Amino acid sequence: MAAAFLVMDIDVMKTVAMVLFPDFLLLDMAGPLEVFSIANRYLPTADHYRIVTLGIDAGQVIASNGVKVQPDVLLHQADAAYDLLLVPGGPGAYNECHPALLPWLKAAAPRAGRYGSICTGAFVLGHAGLLDGRRVTTHWHYTERLIKGFPKATVETDHIYLQDGRLITSGGVTAGIDLALSVVAQDHGKQVAVDVAKVLLVVMKRQGGQAQFSPMTAAVAPHETAITRVQNQVLAQLDQPFSIDSMAALAGMSARHFARLFAREVQMTPMAFLQGARIDRARHLLETTDLPLKTVAFHAGFGSVRHMRFLFSEKLGLNPTQYRQQFS
Repeated sequence: MAAAFLVMDIDVMKTVAMVLFPDFLLLDMAGPLEVFSIANRYLPTADHYRIVTLGIDAGQVIASNGVKVQPDVLLHQADAAYDLLLVPGGPGAYNECHPALLPWLKAAAPRAGRYGSICTGAFVLGHAGLLDGRRVTTHWHYTERLIKGFPKATVETDHIYLQDGRLITSGGVTAGIDLALSVVAQDHGKQVAVDVAKVLLVVMKRQGGQAQFSPMTAAVAPHETAITRVQNQVLAQLDQPFSIDSMAALAGMSARHFARLFAREVQMTPMAFLQGARIDRARHLLETTDLPLKTVAFHAGFGSVRHMRFLFSEKLGLNPTQYRQQFS
């Protein structure tokens, strides 16, 4: 799921800094910082993490949920370097550019031992020019927007967190806890990270990636076309067998013309749409009902539990039973 651990200096107090800005997501700050705070319970005093929050301007910073946070230090007073420099996500990350923050961040990141983002904080790093040529991730709902906004980055969509050298990025919200646990494991060994995870009642390594939370198919466009009519009919009759030829016949087109037009309009092939729709239907039934797997497979149009299990494992990284357990 993540890159191999880097070899870091140990037995040295490390400073973790979190940059705050208006409309940041409070959990993106609190989750990771709590990991480092709890880690201090298991570490000698000399090895404790020193936690500091950084603000752009004087005064309190209002999070997206309305909670006010008083930063410890303003940017112009900040240390020359931090062992770990993090940027949280939130509406203030993907809807604003924060011109006062970006030059400081661009200069500070190369001096940091490691730097990175929680959730949509990747957008702030991107605007600072820190994602170019790097492998990164973000919340599944914003991956397409990140890809379009920063085409020089390689955005990977199914990671809970991802490390590329000194850069560490994470998926949505609680993935910041996973990121922080990986840092603790790098710094002080896996056992300390496991102890922290137990306190937080989380697992060290989740089953599957972000794909288990994101829809496999986009919503059908609201305007009616020959293609959307086929999409809606497929979604209404997923328990029926479909092929390129049968879907093309519904649209009144040749199979070749239909496939070409479908791919242009929907940004995926007809069979990819069909497969994604079946997985989404099965996931919904697994999340909301206690129907046997055989019945779920039938209603989703898989034909067999074996086929459904294969596609779940291939696309989501866990089987239908494991998926259901995560939502029960």
